[in-house]
Amino acid sequence: MRQIFTLLLLILLAGCAGHAGMTGYKLPVNADAPLIKIFQKIPELDGPRITIAVYNFGDKTGQRKPSQKFSQLSSAVTQGAEVWVIQALQEVGNGTWFQVVERSGLDNLVKERQLIRSTREQYDGEKEKKLKPLLFAGLIVEGAVVGYDSNVVTGGSGARYLGIGAKTQYRVDTVTVAMRIVSVSTGEVLLSVATQKDIASYSSGADVFKFLDLGTKLIEIESGTAVNEPVNYAVRAAIEQCIVEIVEQGADKGLWTYKVQYTPHMHQNGEDNK
Repeated sequence: MRQIFTLLLLILLAGCAGHAGMTGYKLPVNADAPLIKIFQKIPELDGPRITIAVYNFGDKTGQRKPSQKFSQLSSAVTQGAEVWVIQALQEVGNGTWFQVVERSGLDNLVKERQLIRSTREQYDGEKEKKLKPLLFAGLIVEGAVVGYDSNVVTGGSGARYLGIGAKTQYRVDTVTVAMRIVSVSTGEVLLSVATQKDIASYSSGADVFKFLDLGTKLIEIESGTAVNEPVNYAVRAAIEQCIVEIVEQGADKGLWTYKVQYTPHMHQNGEDNK
């Protein structure tokens, strides 16, 4: 009877294990900003949009992907975080705050303009239509991902009885982002902020370990799932929080003003975006 019960339990666990890891699969979707609701609540800028440039926003951590067994060559965080900085600047206040000019791909832009100019000179001659001049920025965004701390918090629990047991484990990493706004005309650092975002990983599992028929037969089965918050999501959220802090600190210092009266939300104290 015990053998039949054990076999039924094994079949049930095997069925669950067959689908493990597939429940989180999704088709490609639009990756909305983690703080999009906060961006939308920020009022419009009282005045024309601010022209701002983002050259690069690199990885200063020097960290590699964490591994308990061997060293990995892949970096722990993205090497192209300026993409998230640019998108966040464009989405603040529903796109009414910043006019972002291309700088990270400036070489390609200049080459393309030279190609257009030379082609027009060759075919149009004196009738060549002049290109508009490139916009110049009054402010520059500088900064980087400056920290990636692994295993800031670890823990777990488990129990086993008569060869049947279950366990859970969790781990928390932390990513730190620093950002500053620099005046092009004077070189002065007008604003400087830093934010942190935790990255949570969680796993749970169950296993059966049984000897049957006086130890001549062994049955062992394991089933479990693991959920890891994407590091890229955490980096993007920290960058967007930096943008929000810069907008609000700039208003406090009189660098710019809101079009309507605005009271900053509780996200400054670490409350989630709701």
